[in-house]
Amino acid sequence: MKNKWKRGFWLLLGIDLLVVIIIAGLLLSPSSEKHESLVKGQNGEYVSFRIRSNKQDLNRLINHYLQTEAADSPIAYRVILGDEVELYGTIPFFSEQLNLKMTFKPKALSNGDLVLKQKSIKIGNLNLPVSYVLKFIEENYKLPRGVDIQPDNKRVYVYMQQLKLKSDLKIKAEKFDLEKDDISFIILVPVE
Repeated sequence: MKNKWKRGFWLLLGIDLLVVIIIAGLLLSPSSEKHESLVKGQNGEYVSFRIRSNKQDLNRLINHYLQTEAADSPIAYRVILGDEVELYGTIPFFSEQLNLKMTFKPKALSNGDLVLKQKSIKIGNLNLPVSYVLKFIEENYKLPRGVDIQPDNKRVYVYMQQLKLKSDLKIKAEKFDLEKDDISFIILVPVE
């Protein structure tokens, strides 16, 4: 029973984090620089727009989303964007609540994809092996299209343009530098 909760938590965390990052880039951050061009995609032409954000706005959006959308989850958690992505939460274990902390180092790739490099997983005072937990999630849970868990590399690879968004929008991570608070996305809107 304990392993099912762990699996569910990691899956839910990865999906929630990805959705929150995308929503934050789209909703909370006005663009200080307009970038519009026509891009030829696999399924036609797209117009691109650059969206900029910062850690403070993304923190607010992520945690608001977690409070409203994941309120019925058996696992309570919150995300803090500092110099890395930190996830804090509690996991029910019999009649006790166990404290959880996960850390990720995000990186936007030149092709627009996002890599979340898992740094550590800690429950209570116990550090867990990252590759083991990621392998467990990969083997036991169905992940959304575009999300690839790579346990041997201790990372979650997000193929941003494969994510299913409304109106056939596509998104690319342009910059995700938490240390410099420089976060930007490119939104591709179909024009056909």
